[in-house]
Amino acid sequence: MNCMIKKESEIEKIRISGKLAAKVLEMIEEYVQPDISTEELNNICHDFINQNNAIPACLGYHGFPKSVCISVNDVVCHGIPSKNQILKIGDIVNIDVTVIKDNYYADTSKMFFVGKTNILSKRLCKVTQESLYAALNIIKSGIPLFKIGETIENYVENHGFSVVKEYCGHGIGSSFHEEPHVLHYKNNNKLILKEGMIFTIEPMVNAGKSEVKCMKDGWTVKTKDHSLSAQYEHTILVTNYGCDILTWHKQDKILPSLTTSLTK
Repeated sequence: MNCMIKKESEIEKIRISGKLAAKVLEMIEEYVQPDISTEELNNICHDFINQNNAIPACLGYHGFPKSVCISVNDVVCHGIPSKNQILKIGDIVNIDVTVIKDNYYADTSKMFFVGKTNILSKRLCKVTQESLYAALNIIKSGIPLFKIGETIENYVENHGFSVVKEYCGHGIGSSFHEEPHVLHYKNNNKLILKEGMIFTIEPMVNAGKSEVKCMKDGWTVKTKDHSLSAQYEHTILVTNYGCDILTWHKQDKILPSLTTSLTK
């Protein structure tokens, strides 16, 4: 348990990393346009991270070949940027950014629309983001971890979509992936949240069924039924009053610090 509680000095470093990861998502938005390749988006993110004296954590992680993950339409996660993948009007795109600054990590992702998208795409992304916000609103020290997954799955299924079960949120700090594992569906993890814990919440939601498949490249994960998929992710700090969203960005429709008075 104690290894999950971050010291104040660590929290401040992760906070700095989180602000930079959020800035990457703010910066890249204007470039997510028809006719750009996902490789070009990757390179823009890579250069921005380097210019801010940080390291893209994905590059070389277990052999991953690029600096960010870019997942388009029916790609659930871990999409590999490619010069051959050209964005077109109507696409929905997840860009997943993890940075290392001063040896500490922060991880975040959000959806982008390429031009005008259809009603289903917009609704899927809205529900996915709102499921993350619903989870953020209940977090504070003293609640059991399973409440996060329960909240997300209930919200998603009430809107007719499904939660991917193969991938989860995770503790983060001086390593990319730490304890605890944060499941986005109903589970029995009775770990009690404590002030000073830092982890990601990153629901992946499919328009169709929840089943996924990994492609031959060993990374790209797609929906089995070819339905659309969406994901939003934040790195958060558990506090006694709620949580701090360490990767909050300007496009968020939620306050960066959540207090218990806001959730009543």
